[in-house]
Amino acid sequence: MLVPFESLADSSRVWIYQANRSFTQEEIKQISQKLDLFIERWTAHGADLKASFEIKYNRFITIALDQQLNAASGCSIDASVQFIQQLEKEYNVNLLDKMNVSYKQGEFIAYKSLADFRKMAKQRAVSSNTIVFNNLVNNKAEYLSDWEVPASESWHKRFMN
Repeated sequence: MLVPFESLADSSRVWIYQANRSFTQEEIKQISQKLDLFIERWTAHGADLKASFEIKYNRFITIALDQQLNAASGCSIDASVQFIQQLEKEYNVNLLDKMNVSYKQGEFIAYKSLADFRKMAKQRAVSSNTIVFNNLVNNKAEYLSDWEVPASESWHKRFMN
């Protein structure tokens, strides 16, 4: 059951998929339509799932699920991953590689491998004040407050001097 993102409880579980490139406006339109359809039909053992999504910065797909109605099952999580894998193939984009870091350079979103980000931190090309995207947040409340934060407030701080 697709609902407005804002209407989901703060305890709603989130999954964030970062793309290795920006989506075009046409791709965002198409992906949004596919997400609408997927979420409208998404179930756990036949029970409706109250869920929504956002696409931010033309690069991040966030799926949120209010588990107060029905919790995600292994099968429903598998279905969402298969859906994301299908998007990867269709749009020739990487969405599932967790070994990469996205961060802000002004208004631009940069995307680097974890190894490159670590090197940049050593070279002070990024700092503890660099705004990073913490894709490990678990729920909507954390997503709203702790997703887009200075590196010093995220797991990324381990790379800073």
